[in-house]
Amino acid sequence: MSQENTENIDKEIVQDENVVENTENQENNEPEVSVEDQLQEQKDKFIRLYAEFENYKKRTSKERVELFKTAGQEILQSMLPVLDDFDRAWAQISQSEDEALVKGVELIHEKLKSTLVSKGLEVVEIKAGDAFDADFAEAITQIPAPTPKLKGKIVDVIEKGYKLGDKIIRFPKVILGN
Repeated sequence: MSQENTENIDKEIVQDENVVENTENQENNEPEVSVEDQLQEQKDKFIRLYAEFENYKKRTSKERVELFKTAGQEILQSMLPVLDDFDRAWAQISQSEDEALVKGVELIHEKLKSTLVSKGLEVVEIKAGDAFDADFAEAITQIPAPTPKLKGKIVDVIEKGYKLGDKIIRFPKVILGN
């Protein structure tokens, strides 16, 4: 190698070292983040994470309570046709002259109803003459109103409605007068 080439290589190395030093100086010239700022940032992250966790706990506990409230909904819904049949049978049997039969069926009927009520089942209270509200009843059909007072109101309740807690699990089926 010639001396000229070695000098050129030495110049390039010195230039490269200068470039590295300049970039290091530029990096050092940037304002440093103070320890207090870092601490404040970490505190902020912690507070946000804590709040998010508290919201999660509240949401899951609320969902759990809702699940317990409506856990038996499917079973209660499947029992409603049985209760309807029992109510219809009770209407026929209650007119019977056999007092022992009437008393026995009445006891069974009351026991079934009280058991379902103890599980949270409630009847949706609606009767003939009430104003129709689509949020609480299902209109099956409309008939000419027997009296002018029943126009646009419920004429008859065909099937009782039931709710479990605040949730309606079966809407009452009604006939409207028009």
